[in-house]
Amino acid sequence: MLGLPLGLLLAFFTIGAMVKAFDSWRAPFFIAAVPGLILAVFMFYIKEPKRGAAETVQVSQERVDRPIRRVLAVPTFLWLVLAGLCFNFATYACNSFLVPMLQRYFLMPLQDAAVATGVIVGLTGLVGLTLGGWIADKIHQRVANGRLLFAAFSLIISTVTTAWALHAGRVEIGVFVALFSVGWLFAYNFYTCVYTAIQDVVEPRLRATAMALFFAGLYLLGGGMGPVVVGALSDHFAHSAMYAAGAQQMTEAYKAVGLHDAMYLIPVALFLTMLFLFQASRSFVRDAKRMKEGLSAVEVPAAAATA
Repeated sequence: MLGLPLGLLLAFFTIGAMVKAFDSWRAPFFIAAVPGLILAVFMFYIKEPKRGAAETVQVSQERVDRPIRRVLAVPTFLWLVLAGLCFNFATYACNSFLVPMLQRYFLMPLQDAAVATGVIVGLTGLVGLTLGGWIADKIHQRVANGRLLFAAFSLIISTVTTAWALHAGRVEIGVFVALFSVGWLFAYNFYTCVYTAIQDVVEPRLRATAMALFFAGLYLLGGGMGPVVVGALSDHFAHSAMYAAGAQQMTEAYKAVGLHDAMYLIPVALFLTMLFLFQASRSFVRDAKRMKEGLSAVEVPAAAATA
């Protein structure tokens, strides 16, 4: 999972230099295709693990009837999908518009704005994932639904600090970066807590289906809608600012106000993520117990057959 913040860090730290070197904003897209092609080659050499190999009880290898319906029947999973949808809405909106907002609202050069964004969304992840994962595991050892409660608590901090950074207005850029970075540092606990929680409530034979449905919600809906909605809202607020000023022509100043105000959707989406995580924590213990009992039931016939 550290590949995510490392990739973001590398991308934002180099994108300004790439645009400047090639004098084109299209250049980074072509360059980004190279590691993707290399990764595709390596994927052919990854061996598929046996389902249930990590479980302590025997796992049935029989075909599951109506797998999608079985997965969607797990309440915790449904809450986590909703949480993931809102979370990816926030992250993709942030990744798409934080650089232009820093340029327009704080009048930063492209390269400086990209580096600041790299610190906010990339550097924080290296700490957040490593330390957050360790803390989440320690809490889980003491409290059954501790991981999800820890994630919900983390999203409260993320909501408050990102909203605070935006509400502070044109403060010193270092203050904005620091506040937003704290929010993103805690937001990374979503990954360390939610991905493991899904494995705890879905049986091994259905985990691939569960992750497919989960990522479909994250990227097709959350990730796909985040930039679109924030972009549309940015245009709306920009025109509202222009009309309020009695102006007839759109300027960068109005665009700056519009994009800044539209970015408030990020803490709103993070707040909704927190609510859904809290709901998931309420049903987690029951669903995890049901999954384990289902696995144990498979072992009984096998033991009886050898008696």
